[in-house]
Amino acid sequence: MLMHYRTVKREGAAEIVIKKSRFIGYAKPVVSEAEAIAFIEEIKKQHRMANHNCSAYMLGERDEIQKASDDGEPSGTAGKPILEVIKNQGLKNVAVVVTRYFGGIMLGAGGLVRAYTDGAVAGLAAAEQVYKVLHRDVRVAIDYTWHGKVDNELRGFGTLLGETEFTDKVTLRCLPLEQEAGAFIAWMTDLTQGQAEITEGEQLYVEHMELPEPKAYK
Repeated sequence: MLMHYRTVKREGAAEIVIKKSRFIGYAKPVVSEAEAIAFIEEIKKQHRMANHNCSAYMLGERDEIQKASDDGEPSGTAGKPILEVIKNQGLKNVAVVVTRYFGGIMLGAGGLVRAYTDGAVAGLAAAEQVYKVLHRDVRVAIDYTWHGKVDNELRGFGTLLGETEFTDKVTLRCLPLEQEAGAFIAWMTDLTQGQAEITEGEQLYVEHMELPEPKAYK
């Protein structure tokens, strides 16, 4: 799995007008080709009366899946420019649709490329770009007497934390970066003098607006 990648946070939409034609850019995070296709079909249904609903999506750790559609526009003037915007912005697992309502003025091939490029840029900006960063779910079960010290140390390091469970013991859900998981477990073992019950769980992606700095547990 990738240690991190850029995508969009949510579905977003933005409209621009170029020579009386309306271009509405839509963008959405997707995790499968089926989800991307469903999103495109949803926009097409929403804009049945539009002249064109051009689209592109890119999926996979190595961008294995790349698809683009001109939806009736001259070949290479819509889908490919949208796909190039996704690539140029370094995004993964994202689908983009640019809907066009023709305003009566021909744009020409170059004008269409620029218009669909601008529509894709607007839609992606509205969807807000984020980083998906790989973390490791680590559960730390300790006696109540350790809770104050461990909690203070974790917050001092700025460790990402999930919910804390209070039963016969305190179980802290810690989410160190995946590449730091081993160092974190060793540090926690040392901090609690080996008295913590540490369970290493699954990998998961967490959204960040910026790439987090390593914590250097020691």
